[in-house]
Amino acid sequence: MIEYWPHRQGIHLNNEVAHLFLETQQKLRYNPKNTTNKKLYIDILDDTNKHKLFSTILAELEILILDITELDLSIKNIKLLNHKILCDLTQKSLINFITILKIDSKSIKFIDKQDYFYLQIILLEHRLILENLLIYLIFGSNYITHRIFAFNNHKTPKKHVSILLENLIIQVSNSVIFMIFENIKSLSSTLDFLVKNQLCNSVFMSTRSLALFRNNLIWQNLLYFYIIQPKSVYNGRYQVWLINKNGIYTKYIYTSRINDLSKLSKPKLFFIFFIEIQDIIVPQIEKFLLVLGKILLYIFINILGNSAILIIRTITSKLYEIKK
Repeated sequence: MIEYWPHRQGIHLNNEVAHLFLETQQKLRYNPKNTTNKKLYIDILDDTNKHKLFSTILAELEILILDITELDLSIKNIKLLNHKILCDLTQKSLINFITILKIDSKSIKFIDKQDYFYLQIILLEHRLILENLLIYLIFGSNYITHRIFAFNNHKTPKKHVSILLENLIIQVSNSVIFMIFENIKSLSSTLDFLVKNQLCNSVFMSTRSLALFRNNLIWQNLLYFYIIQPKSVYNGRYQVWLINKNGIYTKYIYTSRINDLSKLSKPKLFFIFFIEIQDIIVPQIEKFLLVLGKILLYIFINILGNSAILIIRTITSKLYEIKK
């Protein structure tokens, strides 16, 4: 039986939020191994530090919700400030994480320059990462933009809100480790920092493995920025990161992304145009090749059949002549 999220403010919503946070906190104790073929910045961490980072972000989100409620911010305010709110959440999570680990925070600063593909990806998706989740948690499902998701607002599954929360935790965790990476820059210094502070997954204990990991992330961000993201926008879907007993995995949820379409750069729009052309041409080519294949098969069968008959007749006539 599907259970639905409360659609307005009240005690029922408050209880559901408390239950969701408790349930998520328990889920964060699961195996944090990345089970996908995609790389995450948090893959560099060992399991213990992943758990610490996840818990830090969940605690910061609780404080954020209380602050927004106390300040009595409207939905309009949240929509206007959403990117800044996400940046603040990431920054506070970064500071608290390195404080918990007793790391000198002077060398680690928050990066807000949009010079990185990764940050440009977050800039386009920040509403999907945080805005909708905040509205669900603070105001209820009634206040979500109509038809943004593939179900009626009054019948928003609790699982859907849980998915958005888990995705937020993974996305912010990823951003925190991205900040640490980009602050240090040098591979040898990064490795020294990770080993010294006992953060590192044993797989990345050499400069070579760390270099390969970082290069893979750069290539993945580039690929996502120019190809996967515009394709997802065009198809009206969004990739979320989730946690279960087997580890971290991904899935796609369907959502209206019409507003994101207008924000895409010219190279991305060209890629979408290419997809449209492909959608028109490829089926026609497939039909042509299918018909051509049938014609060639027909010709081949006829030629083969006629050849076989001719050979049989020739052999038969030869045998007949021999008998004579």
